[in-house]
Amino acid sequence: MSKIPADLLYTEKHEYVRKTDDKSLVVVGITDYAQGELGDVVYVELPKVGTSFGRMDAFGTIEAVKAVSELFAPLAGTVTEVNTTLDSDPALVNREPYGDGWMIKLRIKNPADFDQLLDAEKYKQLVGE
Repeated sequence: MSKIPADLLYTEKHEYVRKTDDKSLVVVGITDYAQGELGDVVYVELPKVGTSFGRMDAFGTIEAVKAVSELFAPLAGTVTEVNTTLDSDPALVNREPYGDGWMIKLRIKNPADFDQLLDAEKYKQLVGE
């Protein structure tokens, strides 16, 4: 059974959004469910700081032993920070998807986009838990 923290928001593509004290800045990563489905993560390709994305644009890729998947921006915005630790330790995504395994920090363009995300209960229904 996957961990699905109640304080996060989710996409149907299995990314999560953690709000920060700065209302226009969020932390993005993949869910515990997603990393479990992928298996052992061996490589993560992330964008450069300053890159902008529309909602649900691909922002990178994640490669596991058994699959390669695109990563999607849950909200429109500009990347302010990238988790460079994943360059040398991509398996951090498996060990701590909601902690040190985060991927990017995004300065969002439109706070109304939060309405497009799933809360924990809706995400649980999506993944059948």
